[in-house]
Amino acid sequence: MDNFQIETAQNIGIQQNSASIGDRVLAFLIDFFIMIIYSIISALLLAGFEADRFGEMVYYMVIGLPIFLYYLLFETFWDGKTPGKSAMKIKVVKLDGSRPAFVNYLIRWLLRIIDISLGSGSIAVVTILLNGKGQRLGDMAAKTTVISEKRKVSLANTLAVEIPEDYVPKYPQVTILKDRDVQEVKEIYRNARIKGNHKVIIVLAEKLSSLLGVKFDEKPMVFVKRVIEDYNYFTQQ
Repeated sequence: MDNFQIETAQNIGIQQNSASIGDRVLAFLIDFFIMIIYSIISALLLAGFEADRFGEMVYYMVIGLPIFLYYLLFETFWDGKTPGKSAMKIKVVKLDGSRPAFVNYLIRWLLRIIDISLGSGSIAVVTILLNGKGQRLGDMAAKTTVISEKRKVSLANTLAVEIPEDYVPKYPQVTILKDRDVQEVKEIYRNARIKGNHKVIIVLAEKLSSLLGVKFDEKPMVFVKRVIEDYNYFTQQ
């Protein structure tokens, strides 16, 4: 699937991975299987009860209502996930990467009738493939998308950097950082260098300076690079 860029509140562009069609289909099948199992178990538990017309209505509500509201309830109360989405490590988010509001979940749920029910999901698949941001019609109307939380590991985005044997660290304060923090710093720094966006590197250097409680006398680009190298030095000892 395609990647797309979102802008944070600090105007820093971050590449986001759209969930693949395969992951979304598998998530749907897992959720469908769970709903089938729920229906069977509920029907067996209620089979022995004699019921009048009101009892029959309750019977169908107990079985049908949770299935009818399955996606809306799970995504609303489980941070954009259903059991199937969680298993495939995908989730619903807004286009800016933030958590959707209830109205966003409601809109994409209502349009499942067109996207999924009509055409057995073919409309959703075609729309997702053509859209470029992992959106079906419901997502386009709700301004949401489905992203993958799986991290793609490559040499370019690992923490490791080459450190000379005679390397002398300058900022021991970097030990307060975590691997995830430094990974994000390295990714933003790398993307900013590729795009020649010096303003992002200046903002990043100032953020690191404030977080570490240090003042730097070198250029912002050199400072950020030094922080990454110092962190690698101390974590490799």
